[in-house]
Amino acid sequence: MSLLRHFAPAIVIAAGSFAVPLANASPEAAATPLMTQPLADYPGKEGLMLLVEYPPGSVDPVHRHDAHAFIYVLEGSIMMQVKGGKEVTLTRGQTFYEGPNDVHVVGRNASTTQPAKFLVVFLKKEGAPVLTPVK
Repeated sequence: MSLLRHFAPAIVIAAGSFAVPLANASPEAAATPLMTQPLADYPGKEGLMLLVEYPPGSVDPVHRHDAHAFIYVLEGSIMMQVKGGKEVTLTRGQTFYEGPNDVHVVGRNASTTQPAKFLVVFLKKEGAPVLTPVK
């Protein structure tokens, strides 16, 4: 199973949208919605905050967010890359940004033995899906 499967409940709860889970042999990641806030001074936009937990060996499918995504690593080590960008390994206290037009080609726990945890803040259209699979 994939991170998408765990984003789907967050999407439904936090943004009222729908996503189709993808099959994946890696351990499941969990995304917990922490907050959704309409942004009154940006009509039609909202902020969404998620806590994402990658078990050891967890890997995301290729996807996009159609949003600004700000990532802050809380524990462990994660690998991130957007199409055309450099793959980076992030550890506790480091950050990563994905823009609305970016395709997230690498998202995974850098460790096969230790979990990783990170916070994601999205700035997106109200009610829009937080994650869209890309083939």
